[in-house]
Amino acid sequence: MTATADLLAVTDADFEKEVIASPIPVLVEFTASWCSPCRMMLPVLTQLAAERAGALKVLTMDVESNPRTQSDYSVLAMPTLIGFRNGEPITSLVGAVSGLRLREHFAGLL
Repeated sequence: MTATADLLAVTDADFEKEVIASPIPVLVEFTASWCSPCRMMLPVLTQLAAERAGALKVLTMDVESNPRTQSDYSVLAMPTLIGFRNGEPITSLVGAVSGLRLREHFAGLL
């Protein structure tokens, strides 16, 4: 894993360890360097990660560098956010949203 701004970035190589085997829920933003809406989500996700530190892991994944995981989860648009609990995808959301909308949509994960 590497840091992207204030969030950690997960890769195809460590997705199993960091997401599937995580003892706490994980929110993964599938992103790309060219994606403006993805950049808009960064402060929202950074704030959520700080608020839920220890209870929720918030990660980013660059789809251009990690095509295997992108394909495994049929991610076709960026940003796509997928919430995982106990290694299973629980819910997903496509597109940039406000912090309030993000919290409402992923309330069951949080």
